[in-house]
Amino acid sequence: MSDAETLKVYAAKAQDYASMVTDKAAKNPQLAAFIAALPEGGHVLDLGCGPGNSAAEMARAGLQVTAFDPVPEMVALAGQYPGVRARLAGFDDVTGHDLYDGIWANFSLLHAPRADMPRHLDAIAAALKPGGRFHIGMKTGRGAQRDPIGRLYTYYTDAELTGLLEDVGLTVTERTTGREKGLDGVEADWICLAAHG
Repeated sequence: MSDAETLKVYAAKAQDYASMVTDKAAKNPQLAAFIAALPEGGHVLDLGCGPGNSAAEMARAGLQVTAFDPVPEMVALAGQYPGVRARLAGFDDVTGHDLYDGIWANFSLLHAPRADMPRHLDAIAAALKPGGRFHIGMKTGRGAQRDPIGRLYTYYTDAELTGLLEDVGLTVTERTTGREKGLDGVEADWICLAAHG
């Protein structure tokens, strides 16, 4: 994520965001399914980890957790959890091959410009071990725009997102949709896809 305004919003609201999502990870059925699908002690990447609540759940489940976020304030929060190796890093820092049993990108890649998404997904597919699991959560819709607090969003339809994953060799095996209020206080439709290499 390179949008300076989006990064500034998350830096300024890191504690508010952490408070909003504190209990969500423990009750997230997609996260529970992600963890259950991975080998015991597997290595996972939480890409765009935010305050680290999902990464903390993964670590509690016995997984080796690396967590990337481009906002120093978020990295500081995530790094407080036992077993979470939090790094100041963004989407372009996903490099290497066959590194992770799972990659969790829960409502983070929605801040990537549309033109960059194929490149990011290609790097993610390469970094997954054969048969590795990928989770992506996105807001659904069309186009791109800033939300009321200044964050830049790129929206996708289910078909678009599924097609992008298939283009990099990932097969979608599960999909969940819903509607929820975000940090900006606005209700928005979302989709979560689980895919395998």
